[in-house]
Amino acid sequence: MTSPQPKAHGFGRPLAKIFAWLVAVVVVLVAALGVFIYTFDWNRARPYVNEKVTEAIGRPFAIVGDLKVGWRRAPSETGWRAWVPWPRFSATQIEVANPDWTKTPHFATIDEVDFEVAVLPLIAHDIVIPAINLMNPAIDIERLADGRNNWTFKLASSGGPSTWKLDLHDITFSDGNIAVDDQQTKTDVKIAVSLLGHGIPIGKVMEQQEAASRQGSAQVIGRAGANRLAQQAQKQQASEAAAASAASAASAASAASGAGSASGAMAAASSAPAASGAAASQSAGAKLATSGASAASAASATSAASAPSAGKPNEPFYAIGWTIKGTYNKTPLSGDGKFGGVLALQDASRPFPIQADVRAGDMHIALVGTLTDPTHLAAVDLRLWLQGQSMAHLYKLTGVTLPETPPYATDGRFVGQFRRGASVFRYENFTGRVGGSDLNGTLVYEQRQPRPLLSGELVSNLLQFSDLAPIIGADSKASKARRGDTVTQPADRVIPVEPFKTDRWSSIDADVKFTGKRIVKQGSLPIQDLYTHVSLTNGVLAFEPLQFGVAGGTFATQLSLDGSGTPLKARGTVAARHLKLKQLFPNFKSMQSALGEVNGDASLSATGNSPAALAASSNGEVKALVTQGTVSRLLMEAAGLNVANVVYEKLFGNRDVNINCAAADFVATNGVLDPRVFALDTDDAVIDIDGPIDLRDESMDMKVHPHTKGFRVFSLRSPLYVKGTFKNPHVGVDAAALALRGGAMVGLGLINPFAALIPLIAPSNNKPLPCDQLFAQIRQRPMAPPPGQKMREAPLPGSGAKAPSPSASRGASRNAGNTPSGAATQPGLQSLYKGS
Repeated sequence: MTSPQPKAHGFGRPLAKIFAWLVAVVVVLVAALGVFIYTFDWNRARPYVNEKVTEAIGRPFAIVGDLKVGWRRAPSETGWRAWVPWPRFSATQIEVANPDWTKTPHFATIDEVDFEVAVLPLIAHDIVIPAINLMNPAIDIERLADGRNNWTFKLASSGGPSTWKLDLHDITFSDGNIAVDDQQTKTDVKIAVSLLGHGIPIGKVMEQQEAASRQGSAQVIGRAGANRLAQQAQKQQASEAAAASAASAASAASAASGAGSASGAMAAASSAPAASGAAASQSAGAKLATSGASAASAASATSAASAPSAGKPNEPFYAIGWTIKGTYNKTPLSGDGKFGGVLALQDASRPFPIQADVRAGDMHIALVGTLTDPTHLAAVDLRLWLQGQSMAHLYKLTGVTLPETPPYATDGRFVGQFRRGASVFRYENFTGRVGGSDLNGTLVYEQRQPRPLLSGELVSNLLQFSDLAPIIGADSKASKARRGDTVTQPADRVIPVEPFKTDRWSSIDADVKFTGKRIVKQGSLPIQDLYTHVSLTNGVLAFEPLQFGVAGGTFATQLSLDGSGTPLKARGTVAARHLKLKQLFPNFKSMQSALGEVNGDASLSATGNSPAALAASSNGEVKALVTQGTVSRLLMEAAGLNVANVVYEKLFGNRDVNINCAAADFVATNGVLDPRVFALDTDDAVIDIDGPIDLRDESMDMKVHPHTKGFRVFSLRSPLYVKGTFKNPHVGVDAAALALRGGAMVGLGLINPFAALIPLIAPSNNKPLPCDQLFAQIRQRPMAPPPGQKMREAPLPGSGAKAPSPSASRGASRNAGNTPSGAATQPGLQSLYKGS
């Protein structure tokens, strides 16, 4: 009997044992690692973490509190992935130090931060963090006047691009605080940030801001003005909506026609009115919500009226609220607002919603809209409201130079593109109220070198003339107080003394056209409309022209104010054309039958930083002519003190006399206006006026010399005087001449009662003014020296001799025959008076 052979052993059993042992070892190691991780005091790793982060950011970093690592299964994972635990890191009392020159020791502090990291993506070098939770973060931002700031970190340089990629899904926090101390912009503000708890759609925020801005407008320009502004804005939005709907309908009709579908085109065209009404009723929030997605081209966009209504899925939502308080450019600043979630900043194509309602001094600025790619500031599309006591106050906030105005409120769309050194912004199709006037138009701000440019066209359909007064400081004390003017106008002065703010003129260039279609004025001021083209280039402000419609004619000024140096240098010309005498004096019954026109020219130069200073230093010439007119005889008789004739005209009617000519030729020398010629010639009388007008102290010392052309009985004819100041003028009879004539009447009456009538009889003086010679002299082009230089005597027309002194000219006028002829004429007046 043979014994059984033993079975051969293969490699399977030993391999199985080896594998089992390996698994056991791995399990033990994992278990040991798990025990180590769960039991390890991670605070021992804080020095290492602090050191590595400090090296990375170039700034001391410290985890002062506990550093912990926990593990838990991810609730969002399914299947076998759910069994892979994720580490959860948490740290308390984190501090990032400031440079040693700052006021505060820390750039940032966080009470606690915790986050989870997905394990499996680490294999592919992806760091996936579902959310980071921050507890009470605080950031301190500082910048010195020399440009040093604490937000620039010296990051450690790496050998090449990192193979790791960070994927952060969300950031949450309870409350946060940001302090900003910027010496360059003179900013010192505190900002508090908090989560809203739930998303708020942009349409609802728009409605709330519209109501708040309407209330703000009522406080600034009055409830009536706010209501008119709301009506203007509604009309503007309806107009834009109708235009957008018509364009959409036309495009649809064109497409249908191209496809050969006539019925489709007709349907599209017939739907235009309904589409217009629907678009007009949409909220502005819906417009901005849709247009924000394409805000990169917002500067060229004109309307977003076809946007979907508020509350649709693509509408941006606000997630974070903020408040601000402090000062900006030494102006008190406070307000609040909202913006989108933090992670929305990472999506360049996603419109990022912003809202602000801020008060800076007496200014109120509110906006609702979106930013595109806010981390790189690609574009902006906002609804913008502005309110305040004077538009000039916007300079401190924006750097844009605007004139002094009455209280204002505007509402419009602000769109623009951010480009490095060439950003362009448009405040387009805005409506506004400035004082009692309406204001509409578009302004464009272009960033360029060496100065930005503000351009645009503005229109006022109904302009209160008094609303122009603050521009030159001619408004009331109450108005000055509201806009913060501290310069007191002297009680005895008419010309404003408030200085021009020329230091602002060199900060920006301007090219703006303004039209006042209808001017509403107080009293009998015969002004109908206004047009001006304002340019500002390197500190030189020019009005080319500043033109008023006056008394049926035009009053046009070409004015240049050079504020690039001190004092301001001014040069200007004036051309008055076809001013109707009747309309110049609408409240004088005695002038309602007057015919004829006033035409004139002036050329002046001056230096000084206020209207009063310019007037007090003015040099140049002022000339005016009246011809082929009629004037009330009653007015002429009253001027000559012909008592009997005045009574007669009062009782039995009013006749007119013809104006043969009237001429005024003033020379201005260092603020003193002296008349070379100032005379009026009619069929009945010649009236000559002489004496200076002093613009330096606003005084007058003029005499009116009447000369009869007919026989007058019972005449107390005597020179009149016009004295006093512009504020308090005095008009009366030359008492000495009148007393002399009265004394002669009494003396002769003692001899013979009938002889007492002799002093009251005015014999005829039939020497008329040499009108043709006067016109020849007046028509010579007025001249002015360069600013700051004194006016010199001009040569006589047609000769090489110097002109006579003002007194000699006045004497020649009175004697009617010494004025030379043969003038070199000024084209404008020459054409008007050819053949006079």
